[in-house]
Amino acid sequence: MFSKVAILSVFVSLVAGAALDVWAPPITSPTAASVWPIGSTQNVTWDTSNKPAQVTNPNGLLVLSKDGLLDDGRSNPLAANFPLTQGWVLVTVPEVTPGNDYAVVLIGDSGNDSPQFSIIA
Repeated sequence: MFSKVAILSVFVSLVAGAALDVWAPPITSPTAASVWPIGSTQNVTWDTSNKPAQVTNPNGLLVLSKDGLLDDGRSNPLAANFPLTQGWVLVTVPEVTPGNDYAVVLIGDSGNDSPQFSIIA
C-alpha cells in the first residue's frame, strides 16, 4: 500500500510542477527604434526557441500599451487567439494619439512587453 501512495504522491508532484512551467517569450519586434504609422500593418515577433515542453496557455493575446498603461487593451486587443508557438502575428496599427511611449504586451502562458516605440500619424 505504501508504494502505491508514494508513487501517486510523486505523480501528483510532477503534474503540479508541470502546471507551474511558465513561458514568457521575449518580444523581438517592435524594437525601441521602430516607428509604426497609424493604419499600417506590422509584424510583431517573439523568440520561441526556449519554449517549455508543455505551454500552459498556448493561445496569445496582444495588446497595445501607452506609457505603461494597457488602456482597455484586453477588450480591444491588437490580436487574439493566435498560437504563441508561431512566433509572430500581423497587426493593424489603430487610430491612436501619436507618441513615442507605446509598447505591445504579449499575454498567453505569461506576459512580456516590448521596448517602447513610436506611433506616428
